[in-house]
Amino acid sequence: MVQIATPRVSTIAPGAPFVDRLAAGLRARHGGAPDALADLTLLLPTRRACLAMRDAFLRHSDGVALLLPRLMPLGDLDADEIDLGEGLPEGLAVDGAEPVAAAISGLERQLILTRLILARTSAEDAPRRADQAARLAAELAHLLDQAQTEQLSFDGLKALAPEDYAEHWQRTLEFLEIVTGHWPAILAERGLIDPAIRRNLMLEAVAARWRAAPPAGPVIAAGSTGSIPATAALLAVICRLPGGEVVLPGLDQVSDEAIWREIDEGHPQFGLKRLLERLEIDRDQVTLWGDAGDDARIRLLNMALRPAVTTASWATEPPPAAAAFEGLEIVECPGPREEAGVIALRLRRALETPGRSAALITRDRGLARRVAAELGRWGIAVDDSGGKPLARTACGGFLGLTATLVAEDAAPLALLAALKHPLAAGGMSTGAFRARLRR
Repeated sequence: MVQIATPRVSTIAPGAPFVDRLAAGLRARHGGAPDALADLTLLLPTRRACLAMRDAFLRHSDGVALLLPRLMPLGDLDADEIDLGEGLPEGLAVDGAEPVAAAISGLERQLILTRLILARTSAEDAPRRADQAARLAAELAHLLDQAQTEQLSFDGLKALAPEDYAEHWQRTLEFLEIVTGHWPAILAERGLIDPAIRRNLMLEAVAARWRAAPPAGPVIAAGSTGSIPATAALLAVICRLPGGEVVLPGLDQVSDEAIWREIDEGHPQFGLKRLLERLEIDRDQVTLWGDAGDDARIRLLNMALRPAVTTASWATEPPPAAAAFEGLEIVECPGPREEAGVIALRLRRALETPGRSAALITRDRGLARRVAAELGRWGIAVDDSGGKPLARTACGGFLGLTATLVAEDAAPLALLAALKHPLAAGGMSTGAFRARLRR
């Protein structure tokens, strides 16, 4: 086992552009030669983060061709990505163990679970329609992923409520036998495993390999909060490799220790706090990658997000500096339509200013679609990085209506909804088909 005693953990200040700051720091550390980064392995949370990192290197290359480091997404590793040069034997087998089985696809899993749910015809609360069963199957798949990601077992479900109480809980346990009893047998019969289990095994395999024989080049894991236990275990190995380092996103280094101790699960810094505990490192041991950024704004946000039990200190602390409020505005809207209209107007005003650009960052997909529709009224096409759901495209909507038609045995409403879709023509000209449909 080859590991260093002091883990190397750093953080990029909150509010700083993460990938740009990381790219600039790596270029400065390894030099400006075109091949200076070629032997570096850079682990990032997702594939999307890898694409953003690639673009950041392009922005900081000043037009010079570069050999990029090997970019790997931790959240969705593929079997052919985990080798890492000197990595694992073929078939993802570790230390002579049996090769790990392939993962079942998400669609196949949902279809199988849907059939299992529909097969519960004797149960009073069993769904009678395929679309209801499909939605329940998606929730069961999500439950499987959550439990397996946290490396938990379903063995303790029956003990959560005494058998003499909560009759509805007993019915729930009976329903959950789909995933606790039937599902493992189906996977074993097919020689497959769930995706979350395979990802855990892959991460554990890499951690075991690197713990025993570190890779030749430097390894940096950046942007991950270690929310997946298997990922946190891998980060603990990486930060102790001779050429390893973990770069955290926006660790709070401003709040005092009393406030830090009170941070709970509802706080945005809780994931990083738990990760530091798993890495067995104190917050003051984390170094700063680059400069601290806008310190006034960071202090304002820290005050606003402070745990409730520590807010009494607000009365004795000096107020935030005026610079902390620069560029901040709040607009109160009576409803979602007005909210989308205000945002669209602000985006349009920014685009009408030469040299300016603008972006809307939101988790609300409905709001994003409403804003895009408002901008479309003025002929402004926006690049929605979240993509467009298949069900909201013309083809996807038609496929959904057709599937409902089949599932409901051509019930009148489902039949008319499918036939009235613009893509429905029944092999005829659109005009003739519409005329017959109206009759």
